[in-house]
Amino acid sequence: MGLRFMAIVLFLVFFQSSFSQTDTATEKRIQQLIKKMTLKEKVGMLHGNSKFYTSAIKHLGIPEWALSDGPHGVRAEMNRHDWKYTGQTNDSSTCFPTGTAMAASWNLELARQRGIVLGEEARFRKKDVLLGPGINIIRSPLCGRNFEYLSEDPFLISQLSIHYIQALQTQDVAACVKHFVANNQEENRFVVDVNMSERALREIYLPGFKSSIVDAGALGIMGAYNKFRGEYCTENKYLGRTILRNEFNFKGVYMSDWDAVHSTEKAALAGLDLEMGTEKENYNDWYFADPLIKAVKEGRIKEGIVNEKVANILRVMIKTKVLDPATRITGSLNTKAHQQAAYRSAVEAVVLLKNEKQILPLNMNSIKSVAIIGDNATRTHCGGGFSSEIKTLYEITPLQAMTNKYGKSMQINFAQGYEKQSHVVERSSAGQLNTDKTDWKLINEAVEQAKKSDIAIVFAGLNHDFDSESFDRLHMRLPYGQETLIQEVAKANPKTIVVIIAGSPLELAGIESRVPAIVWGGYGGMEAGNAVIDVLSGKEFPSGKLPFTIPVTLSQSPAHALGAYPGHDLKVNYEEDILVGYRWFDTKEIEPQYPFGYGLSYTSFEISNVATDKKNYSADDEIVVKFNIKNTGKTIGAEVVQLYAGQTNPSVLRPKKELKAFDKIFLNPGEQKTIDLKVKVKDLAFYDEKTSSWKIESGEFKLYTATSAKNIVSTLAVTVQ
Repeated sequence: MGLRFMAIVLFLVFFQSSFSQTDTATEKRIQQLIKKMTLKEKVGMLHGNSKFYTSAIKHLGIPEWALSDGPHGVRAEMNRHDWKYTGQTNDSSTCFPTGTAMAASWNLELARQRGIVLGEEARFRKKDVLLGPGINIIRSPLCGRNFEYLSEDPFLISQLSIHYIQALQTQDVAACVKHFVANNQEENRFVVDVNMSERALREIYLPGFKSSIVDAGALGIMGAYNKFRGEYCTENKYLGRTILRNEFNFKGVYMSDWDAVHSTEKAALAGLDLEMGTEKENYNDWYFADPLIKAVKEGRIKEGIVNEKVANILRVMIKTKVLDPATRITGSLNTKAHQQAAYRSAVEAVVLLKNEKQILPLNMNSIKSVAIIGDNATRTHCGGGFSSEIKTLYEITPLQAMTNKYGKSMQINFAQGYEKQSHVVERSSAGQLNTDKTDWKLINEAVEQAKKSDIAIVFAGLNHDFDSESFDRLHMRLPYGQETLIQEVAKANPKTIVVIIAGSPLELAGIESRVPAIVWGGYGGMEAGNAVIDVLSGKEFPSGKLPFTIPVTLSQSPAHALGAYPGHDLKVNYEEDILVGYRWFDTKEIEPQYPFGYGLSYTSFEISNVATDKKNYSADDEIVVKFNIKNTGKTIGAEVVQLYAGQTNPSVLRPKKELKAFDKIFLNPGEQKTIDLKVKVKDLAFYDEKTSSWKIESGEFKLYTATSAKNIVSTLAVTVQ
């Protein structure tokens, strides 16, 4: 044991030493490059010279830096100086499910695979920075960008982000995590002033960013549009210096969102490195262009501040081998493996919400006819949502998938059912007005198809006229008269299945009691149709869980219950504080339509022998919860077991319980596994505003082993000393 221990110690010393030498060599190289630059050349690296590039310094071997949207695919090629696409034929990408759909899988391995694929495709397209993931908290069901984000829960966000970012950056591409911070509504996003308690900031809105930097080593962070406590995020020293640089020890590039810079001096001193997208015709007029040179020459900003920013950019360039192209990964595009990864991600994003009398999976051998109903049966979604829109190589719709797979073995009766009555107006939700018209002609056509079919499947929900960057939704209802359509189809055919395509919570109470099965499909990317039809048919099994709470009505949701959305006089105060999402529903004992973490299966599971490794813990300990899980059904399946923790008698308001660990477990029929879920005692702390530090109180904590925020399988009490 002695020799082995010594070998490990020597290896760690060698590893740290070589890592330190590499780090030192990088910093030396950075300083040597900076010494050879003129002030003009330095400043040229700190702002865009087009929509998605920064300037090269050719005599030093520094190329243009190429940035690209987006979080679930590499965006098509744009013109350099306007927002139009170039119309190339070789810039189609693999399109993955959007953020909430990725989170619905609760599968960290799929997040890792996604990062690898996006990195490979970004490199093939010669991109250096990929603008994503978007990890803002889903605070309101109405936020237009919820579909891009991940969850209402900071722990789930953190775990997915870590795996996505680490994998992406192995491909010599920098992740740029966005939007820092509190960009939780699109309404007035350019000017709204967000105020919240320090505790809410630390416990809810910062953890994803902290994990992305500290645990995943994210090389880029994007500053949000909004103000935070009276100052624009890009000018906010507390965010950019105190938290990002000093506390999180962030050494990468802090860049602006496009057109989110409002000053030269304030933004420069607050720690912003790179200005992108400012809407001034002449790039030399941007805040980090000639005005920055002038500020340095007049002594208002030290040149050392400029050097610091250049160093941050060079550091990321070196880490991603931008300056060493011969050693850099070349990448690949639209391979079969990429498409398979997109398919698996789409399959595991499907959440089974209701399955009365086990109507699902469908027995495709006995079905002679099926009615496929709804605009979402034929609508593609990859190309919507503005900055996250993807020009994908292909996108399979549900009707295409059904026709390709079963068109020869059964009669497929299609009816549109409802009409898209909305239109997109950027920066305005006006296109959503007057979209509740019921088209009885289309409904009657759908009813006729449902009557003559063995089963009816209605593809309902939203599209990117509702789920989109730059505006919020006006309500949480199903638009276009879909509720009436579903009710009428269900009357005509009691075997009616509803598939919801959407990226945000919707009111489902009007249809929930009327149909035997409801499936949440999300925006499933290029393979969406194949994935959802394969789940309905039983070729694949549903294993997704909701990454957000679905309220019965909007008024149940915390920000709306308290009248704290979208704010007043361009100010919004987060009055719900730390009680976001299920924390609010749990603590206030409000029954939602569907709880956070909820999702059914085609099989059944039994969780037994839940136990902790001990009963008493100190602050430095790790709690281990061990249990057996068995597939007691007849088909293969996967269960997401969730571990929540709550303090019995806290000195401050705390949620009843908070997610602290989870695992997705795949089991064959009859198979049993023993699983460990671990949580560090220090992660049971709350943020104490009196001492500006994290505090663990002695006393009893409850550990809830669960399959959703509501379905608690086991409750164990432990004591922290």
